[in-house]
Amino acid sequence: MAENHIADPLQARARDCAAAIGALFNGVFDTLQRWRSLVEASTAWGAGDIDPAVYAMVKPELTAADPMLIGAGFIAAPGVVRGKGLHFAWWLGPLEDNPILGTTTEPSQLDLASRDYADYLRDLSALEWYRVPEATGARHITGPYVDHLCTCDYILTLTAPVTVGGTMAGVVGADLLVRRLERDALPLMRAVGAPAVLLSAAGRVVVSTDPSLPVGTLAAPDAAPAAGPGLRGAFACPGTNLKIMVEKVP
Repeated sequence: MAENHIADPLQARARDCAAAIGALFNGVFDTLQRWRSLVEASTAWGAGDIDPAVYAMVKPELTAADPMLIGAGFIAAPGVVRGKGLHFAWWLGPLEDNPILGTTTEPSQLDLASRDYADYLRDLSALEWYRVPEATGARHITGPYVDHLCTCDYILTLTAPVTVGGTMAGVVGADLLVRRLERDALPLMRAVGAPAVLLSAAGRVVVSTDPSLPVGTLAAPDAAPAAGPGLRGAFACPGTNLKIMVEKVP
């Protein structure tokens, strides 16, 4: 019975943490939903140049004070933008000492033609951030993974499908640097009062208060709430495919 008195407040704090992190991600998804509606309603399709409209859409988020997003835009399916095949209307926010672009003060557009190693992007069906929204018609979080194309750092990619004329036309998306996410997530996770880990759906560590579980580590994805010595519990972050896992060491 004594253990239950310990477990209940811990579980309550873990649920509060999961809810707060879910709200953080849902704020980004709300932005994607707004972008999705703008792209679907755009009149730039027929002109074959949707880039200016997308840039105007994403620039405020990329240049905000202390931005949450490091990259954002619209990725069109092959042939959707007139006169173009696969098309990336994608921008990176201002960067500091980036290994590829150096230091920038304004958003810069991703130029696939200048990246010889970007051939893997030609097959969107092989890429989780495109494949899952295409298959499910729902939003999705991919990662954490190291972005070798732009940031050379761990990121999460959030995407939502864009539909035009009843057909999948591409995805709107946003990249979050994991180290930027840590600044918001770690205080929430430390408040749990026990080692806490933010896990992806695949069981990879996104953020952790346990130094033995760094980002990218594969942890147990199926931990379930349980009471007793060595309490382990997994608590879903609402509206996402992420969860908070906690462990109470007796």
